[in-house]
Amino acid sequence: MSVNYAAGLSPYADKGICGLPEEFDSPEELKIKVETLAQWIKESQYMVVHSGAGISTSSGIPDFRGPKGVWTMEERGETPHFNTTFEDARPSLTHMALLQLQRTGHLKYLISQNVDGLHLRSGFPRDRLSELHGNMFVEECEKCGKQYVRDTVIGVMGLKPTGRYCDVTRSRGLRSCRGKLISTILDWEDSLPDRDLNRADEACRRADLALTLGTSLQIKPSGDLPLLTKRTGGKLVIVNLQPTKHDKHAHLRIHSYVDEVMGQLMKLLGLEVPEWAGPTLCESSGGDQDILPFGAWKKEVKMELKIEENKHAVPKKRKKKEQDGKPGLRPVR
Repeated sequence: MSVNYAAGLSPYADKGICGLPEEFDSPEELKIKVETLAQWIKESQYMVVHSGAGISTSSGIPDFRGPKGVWTMEERGETPHFNTTFEDARPSLTHMALLQLQRTGHLKYLISQNVDGLHLRSGFPRDRLSELHGNMFVEECEKCGKQYVRDTVIGVMGLKPTGRYCDVTRSRGLRSCRGKLISTILDWEDSLPDRDLNRADEACRRADLALTLGTSLQIKPSGDLPLLTKRTGGKLVIVNLQPTKHDKHAHLRIHSYVDEVMGQLMKLLGLEVPEWAGPTLCESSGGDQDILPFGAWKKEVKMELKIEENKHAVPKKRKKKEQDGKPGLRPVR
């Protein structure tokens, strides 16, 4: 994510392993591996994708633990470089390819650790997306749970009040809710949002194929979610230039830029990568009536997530040992 995001987090010493060397598959190896992935996607009945900061580097937003990542540069006493702002960043080829895979039924659910809002701005439907660490463009009413999607970054982090209030009118025309709006961005010690985590957990258990893109899988519990798919008999594919925490569990590891992998993959699947036509909001995968153009962002559209309860969901109360220390965004030591 952006340097501004990183600077807004509380000081925290253990940010995981940074600056590991990158590995690249040869063109021949890459071709064979992507062909294998394409075949598995064709055979899959329920694919889940896990996205990390690596899918946004081509959009001008630095990652965290890569050779020029935010935390890596910080360890060296250097200042990371970035080429854009959150508002000006455009979805990458990978973002748009994932949107097309969802539209064609190949991708059933997307789980992201990213806070840059690029999945949302690409038009990816919110009812098929869990943003486990929050979204720089989204604030939420702490009273009724209504979410507001803005066209500029919220400006505060750590689930803190934004200074605005919920204006949702209650039933039968009663006065508005007036609950405080808070940011959705987690700080190091914040627990993950229950509804996003529950939906992600259910999707991972249901999936027969988990594809991770541009993530080192070091952050708990987000990084462990792909293992749920393997434990229920599914395949795990990891696409990342650096080693990841779960490489030994993967059925297939691909070492290349995610845009290169997704570009080759889409050609093998006979699918075009759609052009990005500007920020687009899509609340539901049900139809075009839920798609809102850029003008809707300018009007600060209110969006409400309709969450279905399910008996397989992760309990809202985490175990005591998970609450002690640093849950939420804690990296693996």
